[in-house]
Amino acid sequence: MQLRTARLVLRRAVPSDLAAFHAILSSPRAMRYWSTLPHQSMAVTEAWFEQQFFSGDPARDEWVIAQDDKVVGNIGIWNMPEFGFILHPDAWGRGIGTEAATAFLRYAFATHPIDGITADVDPRNAASLALLHKLGFVETGRAEHTFLVGSEWCDSVYLMLPRAA
Repeated sequence: MQLRTARLVLRRAVPSDLAAFHAILSSPRAMRYWSTLPHQSMAVTEAWFEQQFFSGDPARDEWVIAQDDKVVGNIGIWNMPEFGFILHPDAWGRGIGTEAATAFLRYAFATHPIDGITADVDPRNAASLALLHKLGFVETGRAEHTFLVGSEWCDSVYLMLPRAA
């Protein structure tokens, strides 16, 4: 199964996507507001890749974002109904996140019997917060010191997109 937009294909991962994900997940820019440090080795990315895409966990629904047959990111639900995404920095600022998320969220509500989709974002991540607000997510709360990434405590903004009536 694939989800197609004007510029993107959202599809399931294949083993040959691993190197592209290592390029994303080893990038300090891409990982700045992620819940883990940048990946220091391919072995770390391999473990993440296996868990993310091939664990068989029914609480996951993860997709690859591809543009012109090149992997540019990941989008999906990693812990039903928690939504997340990551893009390679080369894909930032071009509307790819909005395009991918719009397609994915439409699919997610059509496929999963959930009342809403949630997100947990570092409050310093202005770009992700702006994207989520643009998509209709509303803030439901905040918490301090929710993630210890390396030696830095990070905070959380919690958001939700309710199912349309």
